[in-house]
Amino acid sequence: MEFGDMNDYAPNAEAILNEAQRRLQERGAQNTPARQKWATRLNRGVFWLARHWLAVFNGLVGLFLGGALLPPVLLKFGLTEAADVLYAIYRPLCHQYPFRSWFLFGPRLAYPLTAPLHVAEMNTLRSFVGDAHTGYKVAICQRDVAIYGFMLLAGLGYGVLRRRKTIQPWPMWGYFAFGILPMMLDGGIQWISYAAWLFFPGLINIPFETTPLMRTLTGALFGFGIVAAAYPYLNEYFEDVRRVLHRKYNTTIPSLEVIL
Repeated sequence: MEFGDMNDYAPNAEAILNEAQRRLQERGAQNTPARQKWATRLNRGVFWLARHWLAVFNGLVGLFLGGALLPPVLLKFGLTEAADVLYAIYRPLCHQYPFRSWFLFGPRLAYPLTAPLHVAEMNTLRSFVGDAHTGYKVAICQRDVAIYGFMLLAGLGYGVLRRRKTIQPWPMWGYFAFGILPMMLDGGIQWISYAAWLFFPGLINIPFETTPLMRTLTGALFGFGIVAAAYPYLNEYFEDVRRVLHRKYNTTIPSLEVIL
């Protein structure tokens, strides 16, 4: 048996919609005006998402990043309880070590370690959010700020550029080499060196501690790479969905042109 291109067997938007339509027709006897109304609303929602997916993605990334930057502002104005809530929300998503985070409204933006710390000491310092003398800590680390910041910038830039020309996706080897590998090396060497320092005393005198600049650079490459590698594929998929739904339902969904 001969096999052709695997893309010939991959389901596309039209195949998925045809299957959904077939199943709906099989249950046609059970269709009620209420169900048809909800189906129409669902179709309109899919149309809207197919047209505005990039704004949704950029909005979510911006909301996440803005929420992480907000606690220092709240602490600056004395809104401690609101800031504590945001720190608690972001705590499961990031280590929040103050020596690997940015500080706002203080004399310095960062306070890197000058001497290695035991893991227990690191975890104790997680709760330190800053004060009027040092400034106030951002709710996610320097690397995460760079990741989501550059995802947002790249997403906004992609929204402008895609109107002028077709943007080709970044190949996966390129994303791995320039987006993933630098962050793996920077963070991985740091983690391994700390593990060796803790569990094999005398093997190394001082574990490797990366710098705010390297955390920012590797995070920026990783965040940019996500957009460069994934967004062109998402754009192609949602454009396919939009075209197929428009062709199928333009004459059957009232006021469809309003959302197109």
